Amino acid sequence: MRAYQVTEFGKTELVENAPKPSPAKGEVLLKIHACALNFADLLMIKGTYQERPNLPFAPGMEVAGEIVALGDGVSNLEIGARVAVFGGHGGLAEYGVFPAALCVALPDAMDFVTAAAFQVAYSTSHVALDYRADLKPGETLLVLGAAGGVGLTAVELGKLMGATVIAVARGADKLAVAKEAGADHLIDTETDDLRARVKELGGADVVYDPVGGDLFTAALRSCNPEARVLTIGFASGDVPQIAANHLLVKNITVIGFYWGGYLKFKPEVLTDSLSKLFSLHGSGKITPHISHTLPLSQTEEALELLRSRRSTGKVVVEMTN
Repeated sequence: MRAYQVTEFGKTELVENAPKPSPAKGEVLLKIHACALNFADLLMIKGTYQERPNLPFAPGMEVAGEIVALGDGVSNLEIGARVAVFGGHGGLAEYGVFPAALCVALPDAMDFVTAAAFQVAYSTSHVALDYRADLKPGETLLVLGAAGGVGLTAVELGKLMGATVIAVARGADKLAVAKEAGADHLIDTETDDLRARVKELGGADVVYDPVGGDLFTAALRSCNPEARVLTIGFASGDVPQIAANHLLVKNITVIGFYWGGYLKFKPEVLTDSLSKLFSLHGSGKITPHISHTLPLSQTEEALELLRSRRSTGKVVVEMTN
């Protein structure tokens, strides 16, 4: 089979004759149709992500495809079933083995590209805003990186949850995408003073931050009393240091959030979230924004779209020739 592999950390290649895996006990073999990319894939390739698979490996965290073989002990799934899986890695290949317990059945109306782009971005925002931050109708949600893969879903879901949404992104084109997703107010990091603008708009009750760096600091200083700040990731490359006295004075809570961590200690949080999100998609209330879809042979170009921040929403790789 073909697979885009990390042969050593920082080095990748498209392997044309990689061995086709076989499912072990409790696993399924998936014919992968589509794999959505995430910023974490870039970190995994470099070897700086919190999880480091054994070399060589195919990156690609979230996939959608068709089950073609079952490992021993798998009785709740059938060959031919269409499923989505967050497998952590292994998605940038024509076939992959994944735990059966992580497979989520796809609605009949959902295609593979949509399904691949759906899981991490939407469920990250849904679990963060609903389960962790308890976002309430009427509150003000400040979304940093609002045109990115997870940021855009935070705008969309925040609006559905009844919040006033302030979207922060770089440049008019990206802000237009956030506006289309439902943002009430827009802040351009190229021209605007984030802290001053948020304060003018009444301050933030919940901050959704996949960026980190100076934007985190500015957002923290624009918070209202009892605000909740969600640390989703650090796309800026700068992990901010938190001034605890700022938290004390306004009774602010900073909430660490790693979506994939729930797979290990509370997976029902994620499966419940995905079930609710599939229902929202089926009723037409949410639709993934996919800016680019490329074939496996152009995986490097697809990753560069993330690396250079030229994409909006999600980038998906299809296993086509």
